[in-house]
Amino acid sequence: MEKIKVLLTNDHIVLRQGLRALLEAEPDITIVGEADNGRQALRLALKLMPDVVVIDVAMPSMNGLEATRQIIKELPKTRVLVLSSYSDDEYVRQVTEAGAAGYLLKHAAAEDLIRAIHEASNGNAFFSPIISKRLLENYREASANGAPVGVRNERLTSREAEVLQLVAEGKVNKQISAELCVSVKTVEKHRQLVMDKLNIHDVAGLTRYAIAKGIVENSASPRP
Repeated sequence: MEKIKVLLTNDHIVLRQGLRALLEAEPDITIVGEADNGRQALRLALKLMPDVVVIDVAMPSMNGLEATRQIIKELPKTRVLVLSSYSDDEYVRQVTEAGAAGYLLKHAAAEDLIRAIHEASNGNAFFSPIISKRLLENYREASANGAPVGVRNERLTSREAEVLQLVAEGKVNKQISAELCVSVKTVEKHRQLVMDKLNIHDVAGLTRYAIAKGIVENSASPRP
């Protein structure tokens, strides 16, 4: 039997260990790696070529949303499942637009996650029932009102989104430069482009925006 290769990404080690134990009990699933942030998940995905990546949304350095975008861009055949404690429509909208194969809430039944991995590996989508219901309701409402569905208002590039997150986490240009392996001048350029596109011209405003959009959690300080 060919097993489904899964990469787990979550910055809480206890949760990762629990997920590993749960999934490895399945005869056709194997955990090929673990990551504690989106940047590491992208690196491991390129190395390990998993069939499915299970990823959290809110993580330091690179959040799950941006990691999802980049993983799908680099590995179109890899499916990404988001496992999050947030059920807000904004999170779900951004994740589905990023190309995720599914969105599950952390309190969902274990059977839902196992089923989601099987569905994703077969090229299908899977959402927690409460999320599926809201997606359908939102789609119907938008269609009834003649509104376009799933159109993003702000078009940040992947690099701009990374810079925005790191700024919102409290990092200065020099720290961002070191983390992204680019020059300080390049960071300054991206930072200015972000401010221009969002029409926000101070760090506090960028931080509030990042929190509202689910790019960072409700603290601008990076986790230890």
